[in-house]
Amino acid sequence: MLDASSNDELPAIPAKRYFTIGEVAELCSVKPHVLRYWEQEFNQLNPVKRRGNRRYYQRQDVLLIRQIRALLYQQGFTIGGARQQLSGDHARDDATQRQQVIRQIRSELEDILVALRR
Repeated sequence: MLDASSNDELPAIPAKRYFTIGEVAELCSVKPHVLRYWEQEFNQLNPVKRRGNRRYYQRQDVLLIRQIRALLYQQGFTIGGARQQLSGDHARDDATQRQQVIRQIRSELEDILVALRR
């Protein structure tokens, strides 16, 4: 079933360089097989592969996956429509990614502030 929760409700992205497919699945609220399928459908999504074909995603991959998820699950695009949206409108994509990064940083700063006040 499609998860209708918004990207705002997704967990914060930890300050790590690489994420495993399981970690990304939790961060983006999708199953690992969905991520593997999206890799085939969206050529912008290309995680680093190491020993044994293990996938390692970077922060920008996680943001892209969240954007794909929003296009498919919240905005109702088809795979083809989402692919076209991602490839055709880079300025808006960049703005969306910037907003997500700003929200992420703000959340992390608020967490730090709470920890410092203790």
